[in-house]
Amino acid sequence: MLNLESGGHEAEAIQAGREIISKLREAEVELAKGQTVPAVCKKIEVSKQTYYRWRKEYGGLKIEQAKRFKDLERENARLKKLAADQALDIAILKEAAGPNL
Repeated sequence: MLNLESGGHEAEAIQAGREIISKLREAEVELAKGQTVPAVCKKIEVSKQTYYRWRKEYGGLKIEQAKRFKDLERENARLKKLAADQALDIAILKEAAGPNL
């Protein structure tokens, strides 16, 4: 079972990305042979929903690109949290200062 929420373990996340891309490539080959999406999903052992989600997120990416994409997603989440914390600090300081500002 693939686990993308690897708790910060970069090697596990990279391996999961490789597995996803590998399964998507296998699916593309089978679809090109005329297989149906449900049959392909059964062969690569994922649900149709997972297949379409993966295809939307990883379709056409190479392993290195997928790794970079995940790194950027993590950095974006970190920066959003930092901005939210900073906005909260500013609001607290304004409230503490009262009508003096």
